[in-house]
Amino acid sequence: MSDESLRLLSLVERAATQRLDDALRAAGGDVDQWRILSLLTQRGGCPMSAVAEHALLLAPKLSKLVDRMVSANLVLRRVDEEDRRRVLIFATARGRQALAVWDVAAATVREQFGEILGPDTDALDELLRRLSHGLRSSDAPTG
Repeated sequence: MSDESLRLLSLVERAATQRLDDALRAAGGDVDQWRILSLLTQRGGCPMSAVAEHALLLAPKLSKLVDRMVSANLVLRRVDEEDRRRVLIFATARGRQALAVWDVAAATVREQFGEILGPDTDALDELLRRLSHGLRSSDAPTG
């Protein structure tokens, strides 16, 4: 991969995230809340560490965001029945309703990307999955 490819990858990530965030903000949300509610709706209750990893957030920022989401009745915290020391986060009914609206906004952005990429959309998805998996793998070169 060339230096230019690395630069372009960063540029595309920023532009894609900004476009998604703009669409979600117009619908009353943002990328971080959308990622959190997407995870919680798919998996059910999750510990903060799993939410932080999925939402790509550091613990202090996630904690503040979850506090705001609890205040907005989008998520709630409950003690884990299996490990009483651990707290799980769940989507509320209001959170699931908000996610449904935000998913429509996200779908519009996906459609825009599909229009740009045409038949290459699936190939890009596969390449990004492979790259992500390879970068997270312990077998990936580090230097």
